Amino acid sequence: MTHWSVMTLAAAAVALAGTAQAENRLTYKSAKTGTSYYQMGVELSEAVREASQGEIVMTVEESQGSVQNVMEMRARGADYVFTAPPSLVADAQAGTGAFQDKAAPQFAEIRALFPIPTLTMHFVMGGTEGSTGLDALEGRSILLGKGSFGATEGQKYLELFGLTDKVTIADAELSNAGDALTNGQIDGFVTAGSFPAPNVIEAAAGEGVRILSLTEDQVAQTGQAQVVIPAGTYPGQDQDVRTTGLPVVAYASTAMDEETAYQLTRAFWEERDRLAETARWWAGVTPDQVAGIGTLHPGAARYYEEAGVATAE
Repeated sequence: MTHWSVMTLAAAAVALAGTAQAENRLTYKSAKTGTSYYQMGVELSEAVREASQGEIVMTVEESQGSVQNVMEMRARGADYVFTAPPSLVADAQAGTGAFQDKAAPQFAEIRALFPIPTLTMHFVMGGTEGSTGLDALEGRSILLGKGSFGATEGQKYLELFGLTDKVTIADAELSNAGDALTNGQIDGFVTAGSFPAPNVIEAAAGEGVRILSLTEDQVAQTGQAQVVIPAGTYPGQDQDVRTTGLPVVAYASTAMDEETAYQLTRAFWEERDRLAETARWWAGVTPDQVAGIGTLHPGAARYYEEAGVATAE
C-alpha cells in the first residue's frame, strides 16, 4: 500500500470518528404507541434531528405512562429524556402519591427542559343541540375508560359536582368511544389528551358532538390549571371551551451534560412554529409556560437566559 493510501485511510478514519462523536443519541420515553403523546414524540424527534442537522438523534421508546417514565430514570443514564407532569415529579421527589415507599435519591436529579402540549380534559356529548355545561351529563350514559388520568379525573369531577348518582358509567374501552357514541351505546365520553384529540375529531366527524365547558368556579374547585380550547378546534365548535388540564414537561437528569441539554432545548424552540404548522397541538406550547415547569437543567436555563424567556429561577 502506498504512503498516500495509508494517509487517505487514516484521514477517513479520523473523519468517521469525528462523525460518530458528533452524533448524540438520546432515548425519548413518553407514552403508549397509538396515542397522541407517542405521535408527539415521533414529531419531536424528527424536528430535533432537523434542527441539529443530524447531530442529535432521538429514538422514541414506548411507555406505559408517566409513573413508569419517572421510575425508570433511576437506572437510566445521560441519554434519557422522558415526559411527565410536574406534579408527578414533585411526588417522586417527596416520596408521596404514586411514589409512597418508593423514594430514590435519583429523583432529586430530575431537571426540566421544555413544556410539551397539556393533557387536557374533554367532556364530549353526542349531538350538537343541548346544554354545553356539565349539567348535560345528568341522566346520561358516559364512558370514562379505566386507569388513565382522564378516567380518574373524570370520576373525581362527577363526585365533586354531585353528578355521581345522576350518571350511568358505561362499561367499555375508551378506544371504542367514537363507535360507541355513533351506535348509540353511550351518550358521551370523557377523555384527556392534547387538543385537537384524534378520538374527539373522530366522534365529531359523525353526527356531531358538543364539548362541555366548565365555569370559572368549577375550574377553581378542581384544583387543576385552566385550559381554553379555542373555538374552531373541532368541527362544529363555534365557541371557546373552558376546561382543565395537566401540564406535561420533557425532563432529563443532571447526568446529561449541559451542552446536550442546551442544544436539545434550543432545537425544540427553533422548530416549535414549524411543528405547530403540521400538528396543531404544538400551538398550545408557549414560552410563558416555562416559569412553571420546575427546576431547570443548567443547559436549558442557559438557553432561556439567552432567549430572554422568563423562568422561575
